[in-house]
Amino acid sequence: MATKKKSAKKAAPRKAASRKPAKRAAPAATASGYARIVPAMRYRDAPAAIAFLCSAFGFKKHLVVPGQGNVIHHAQLTLGNGMIMLGSVQDNDFGQYMAMPNETGGRETQSAYVIVPNADTHYARAKQAGAEILRDIKTEDYGGRGYTCRDPEGHIWNFGTYDPWKLTVE
Repeated sequence: MATKKKSAKKAAPRKAASRKPAKRAAPAATASGYARIVPAMRYRDAPAAIAFLCSAFGFKKHLVVPGQGNVIHHAQLTLGNGMIMLGSVQDNDFGQYMAMPNETGGRETQSAYVIVPNADTHYARAKQAGAEILRDIKTEDYGGRGYTCRDPEGHIWNFGTYDPWKLTVE
């Protein structure tokens, strides 16, 4: 078999990143055919929320679509193989159905549970970044270790090592 000679040419410089996310292979569909669930949230100061979520919880920016002023029309943040979507509070067709935690007495009607590889390390990072700890880190009776906290705009987050996908039902 003949070997190919390596070219002495340098690779062309890469284009500047655009606002479009990188193309990735779509994840395999589940046996039932349903896609993954991606929580969607609203923030009054979405740019500050994005900075906090990345710093405190380890999210990475996947796509951020800014508008005029301090508005984020749409953002996608990833953590491992999970994702959340968020945007600025706006008086629009979707916004009319949403309320902020401070408008409901600090309560939420749903919250995200995020599986992390090391709950203690994640807890220390979130606490150091200023997350309000609601339920201190502990090992649960049903398995896993985790905690509950609130971000600066009042949204409640749960982080832990318990993985319900690994649970076997008899």
